[in-house]
Amino acid sequence: MNKNSQLGDDADRSDTRPILIIPYMWIGDFVRNHTVVRVLKERWPNRPVDLLTSSLCAPLVDYMPGVRQGIVWDLPRGRLAVGRQLALAKLLRERNYGTALVLPRTWKAAIAPALAGIPERVGFVGEFRFGLINQWRWGEKKLPRFIDKNAALAQPDGAPLPPEWPVPQLRVPAEDVARWRQASGLGAGAAVALAPGSVGVSKRWTSYPEAARLLVARGLEVWVVGGPAEKGLAQEIVAAGGPGTAGGPGVRDLTGTDLRNGVLAMAAAGVAICNDSGLMHIAAALGTPTMGIFGPTSPYLWAPLNGLAATVVQDKEKLSCQPCQSTICKMNDHRCMRNIAASEVVAIAQRVLGEARHT
Repeated sequence: MNKNSQLGDDADRSDTRPILIIPYMWIGDFVRNHTVVRVLKERWPNRPVDLLTSSLCAPLVDYMPGVRQGIVWDLPRGRLAVGRQLALAKLLRERNYGTALVLPRTWKAAIAPALAGIPERVGFVGEFRFGLINQWRWGEKKLPRFIDKNAALAQPDGAPLPPEWPVPQLRVPAEDVARWRQASGLGAGAAVALAPGSVGVSKRWTSYPEAARLLVARGLEVWVVGGPAEKGLAQEIVAAGGPGTAGGPGVRDLTGTDLRNGVLAMAAAGVAICNDSGLMHIAAALGTPTMGIFGPTSPYLWAPLNGLAATVVQDKEKLSCQPCQSTICKMNDHRCMRNIAASEVVAIAQRVLGEARHT
């Protein structure tokens, strides 16, 4: 490592050069990248930190403590888009960044920072990025968890991993939640938020309709939160539990196209029941009691990161394929998820709500 690199030298606490983070753009990964922001701000409280973001993830930046601003720049996943890369490089050059942390291992993620001439471009070795990255980090394979890989780039080169990383945080002002409740026609009581969507069919628990029915039978208000892809499933869940009224038992469909709506719903919920998904990580970062339902993916690698989070994993039988980390079930008829009963999940949710009322 360059001995003059400020990223590896904590002596100069007066450094005010801005830092750019090139993050992963999946919603859950984007949220977990906030740990990187927190590590950087602990080291350099006077260095502004900006995040490159997609239009989809942009609302999250507004609620991330320590982030100065987001740069909304949609780059297509499947092609290089030379013109967009050149325009982004021009914008980055104008903003005079001193350091860029390139979290993805792809060479495409490192093009604009290199063209912009950002002096320190930090990333793990990967995809023939010689010349694009000039502050190489090694040992990524020894860091199994996503949070370890990313946060390690914000530390001095070779620094030991801490016992615990600072957890990702999203902070929503109470007045924003109150306005959202009023605009959505919702009462002030604690509701159960269900997030039945996920990237990858195998990660989707199929008993949300039955869980909604049981929750409503116990007098609880239930919200279904998600994007347009979850609209059909939301209607199925509403049909199972019955439509609700403001503050009363029943199910409300809160799915839509704006991620900000999902953030506010998770901030207002008394407890969130989620698949391994972006909304699960949003709920956890908000400090909402969060239940993550896990089957094909590993809770060790992807569990929600807050003290009020819990993971639900089937324990009825030993499945040699679990966790398979596959997006499509190829054996055992999806029993890693089907073995998790709705009554079990509802009982945990009720206990969590009860505990929250007494704190």
